[in-house]
Amino acid sequence: MSGPHESSTFTALRGQLQDAAATFAGGPDALEGILLGMVDDVDRAVREPLEIFPVCHHSPASATAMARRLREKQPKVVYLELCEDMAPLLTELRNCRLPVAVQAFAGDVDGFPAEWAPLSVVAPITEASAEYQAIAYALDTPGVELVLVDRSSDHVFQWDTGTARTPEPAAEGTEGSDAPAEAALHGEAVGVEIGDLRPRFAELEEHLLRHGKVRHWSEWWHQYVEVPLGDSDHDTYRQVMFLIGSLFRRLAPGDGARVRVDEDRERYMWTRMREHLAATGADPADCLYVCGAFHAASRVAEFGVHGTDTFTISPRTATTWQYGLIPSSHAAIEAQFGLAAGSVSIASTEWAKSLKRTRVQPYRLAGQVGTKKAAAKKSPAKQAPAPKPRGAAVVPAPDPAAADRLSGFLRRPPVLDGLDEAELLGWSVDIVRAARRNGYLASTADAIAVFETSILLAGMRDRAKPTPYDFQDAAVTCIEKDTVPGRRDVRRLVEIMMGGDRIGQVGYDALPPLARDVHDRLAPLGLKLQQRGVQRALLDMASRPELQACSDVLWMLRRLLPHGAARPIMGERRLGERSIQESWDLAIGTHQRALIELGYEGVSIEQVLEQRLRREAYAPQATTATVLAAVEDATLYLRSRRLADELGTHALKVLATERSVDGAPEVLRRARALLAYYRTSEPVLPAWIESFVKTGYAHYCTLLPTAFQDEDATVGQVAAMLGFLFSMESLALSLGCDRAQLELAVAQSHPEDPSKTALLWAAQVQLGTLSRTELRARCDELLDNPLVVPAYPRYLSGFVHALEPVPGLADVVVEAVSNAFGRLPDAVLLPWLPLLITTLRSGAAELAPLLIREAGRIFPGRLAALDAWIPPWRTPPAPPAARRAAPAEHGPRGAALLTAHPETCDAVAELLGCDGAWATAGPSSAGAALLAAHPATCDAVAELLGCDGAWATAGPSSPGAALTTRHPATATALESLLAST
Repeated sequence: MSGPHESSTFTALRGQLQDAAATFAGGPDALEGILLGMVDDVDRAVREPLEIFPVCHHSPASATAMARRLREKQPKVVYLELCEDMAPLLTELRNCRLPVAVQAFAGDVDGFPAEWAPLSVVAPITEASAEYQAIAYALDTPGVELVLVDRSSDHVFQWDTGTARTPEPAAEGTEGSDAPAEAALHGEAVGVEIGDLRPRFAELEEHLLRHGKVRHWSEWWHQYVEVPLGDSDHDTYRQVMFLIGSLFRRLAPGDGARVRVDEDRERYMWTRMREHLAATGADPADCLYVCGAFHAASRVAEFGVHGTDTFTISPRTATTWQYGLIPSSHAAIEAQFGLAAGSVSIASTEWAKSLKRTRVQPYRLAGQVGTKKAAAKKSPAKQAPAPKPRGAAVVPAPDPAAADRLSGFLRRPPVLDGLDEAELLGWSVDIVRAARRNGYLASTADAIAVFETSILLAGMRDRAKPTPYDFQDAAVTCIEKDTVPGRRDVRRLVEIMMGGDRIGQVGYDALPPLARDVHDRLAPLGLKLQQRGVQRALLDMASRPELQACSDVLWMLRRLLPHGAARPIMGERRLGERSIQESWDLAIGTHQRALIELGYEGVSIEQVLEQRLRREAYAPQATTATVLAAVEDATLYLRSRRLADELGTHALKVLATERSVDGAPEVLRRARALLAYYRTSEPVLPAWIESFVKTGYAHYCTLLPTAFQDEDATVGQVAAMLGFLFSMESLALSLGCDRAQLELAVAQSHPEDPSKTALLWAAQVQLGTLSRTELRARCDELLDNPLVVPAYPRYLSGFVHALEPVPGLADVVVEAVSNAFGRLPDAVLLPWLPLLITTLRSGAAELAPLLIREAGRIFPGRLAALDAWIPPWRTPPAPPAARRAAPAEHGPRGAALLTAHPETCDAVAELLGCDGAWATAGPSSAGAALLAAHPATCDAVAELLGCDGAWATAGPSSPGAALTTRHPATATALESLLAST
């Protein structure tokens, strides 16, 4: 089916395809339209004045063809399919060790749904990719301009229909393999699929895999595209890639949204290229357009330099985008784009082999980290010529613009590589060595078995030379057997042996200011922080005070970075406490992506931490506990009284609006900690915490009756409310609160749940409306009632929770538990005991130590004393008359204590400036000696009362008569004073 602008280049091929369609389909039908349409797409792309270079991402064949074409053509302008707003960052690639990813990040969105935040777009770059060859050529060649023409990061989400943020399913063949931690280096970012070439028609992919006798798409591409195109010439490569892109495009499913996005991207790129050509006056013949083969076979009206200008590019939203480089890895690329595990590592190995075989000199950025020093550049005239395709006849090279290379390529039988026994033998020996290091009982016999099995599998799959995938299957079959002794299986060992999961690194100069500041401030530790893995840091602030600043940075990093980036081993930071020695496990190099993304939020970690604390405190879903946690973190890490006061004032507003008691335990714990800290470190309490205690007292008094009856409120939450009210009561009353409010709240509470009922009884004991004797009587009544005995564990749970607001009831709780064990029969106790244990463990595990300490104080310490031990609550109280008469029977007990321990009295006398010696008091004058020895005291009292007189000598029969006789007015005044009081 010929078009009006159809050339005669592929006339013969069209005729052959028409005949083939008629033969297979019995006449013209859809098959003929597809086949001839594919040829039209190739013809259209070949005739375009601006040379289109189709690529496949991370394809060694594409990278080799790109390097060869750049040295032949030497274009002056390179158009690259990459987000146009990422262009300024590409010059920093020379400071990084590949693979890395160019990232666009937006933490605060404006114009997108808030639930999408944060937005992230990444474009991974490896050395074995055609895109890196084009970037290196353009940046290091004088007079060459690199222009990125794909949609911006903002347009990626403008055109997003929900599929861009959904990760693609893993490729077939990746099941059963544990994804390494490096697979998460890109996070949940949207990947820019540069050169993505994979059929979207599931039935087509399944057909190709089944008939190609391969397990997954990466293996099919390696066998049927990479190997045939590895040594092909430029025209053959282009036409074959155009044909594959057209095939996948025409057989793509009818997903209207995705097709529309693809076509809009093509319109966008061609519009940008025509704008650049018009603005600069560049000749299309001196330009090169690098894009995916899928987009190279485009059929939109805007295609080509002479296409229509009907596409309008929408403006960007007000979202502020941040740009940076983040480390990437082969596993991260495979996970994000749904490739088979190990396929990128195998591609890297094939790229190195291809360079040796073809003698093509690749492009590398000058000063590229992680690469060997490049040899002297050869001029294009001295560059080694491209090898001829294997199996092709030697014919004169026709005009490239009019040559038909597809016909010869499609008719040519597959060229089978000869078996490289030395390479396969080396693989077999290496995998056995690696298996033995990882715990497998492998031997030389296994190496021979792997060698022979690889050849056998390749023959069964119509291959003369085993591919790395054949070798991998053979190694798993011959070595792994049925168990994996270590943490790596044989499949993973093969991937490591073939090149491993190379992990990139962003150099210091390419880091954002925040990351560089962190490295500078941690320099006194003397560690290589950019190195991956865990490093131990020892901080002795007593001998090196300058390490205190490093400690502050590490604690903030622990708060901001993922778990494991900075993990304290020794030392802690709590309110009012600072460690003098600390030990840390640091993996900052492993979490370099997270540190770089912190740089998108601010220029220092203090600024980022303050922003996050404000964001958490002022979030719509923030609770009082959340705000108090922010106050505590601001005090701990930033030592900012200003921020703590601001967030504490906001906590008052949040507390006043809460109508539930879900966060009461957390509020109680944090409020107690902050109050204790301010009482010990500040001369006066901050105004906000005084207001918080006053507001909280009234707030929880109001909610208390409802919480006792609410089924959703747990006993722990109600106990926390009472704990706040009782523990803060003295401060609240001093600030003007009324205790009657609490008494009314407790009086209005009528719980139905047994545990809350016990909690209410404890609150009444604390308020004085219920005595301990009455509480013990109620517990005895519960044990005497057989209908209540099954619910007795829930009463005990309430009593245990009551230890939070009323810790003085610990002895009553121990008594209640002991009475249950002592009075209940085994038939009742044994089924009831598991319920008691599970109730206490689930509901009051943190209060159990207080209960255990009280039990240890009451019960005897030895088992032998237990038989004769009588519990204190069973000891009969002494009669009142006996208690009153007991002191008279034993004489003056206080005088005996003073005589037995005179040091105390001497110390008090010395403190008061009194001198004197002890005298032996007779039995009839217990207190007369003290009055006679110190008359000044009595004279002072007499003077105070307005009495005059002198001392008289008292006889032995009247020990106290001297005072009453000499100072009768004093005695009269004291009697009247006592009577009035």
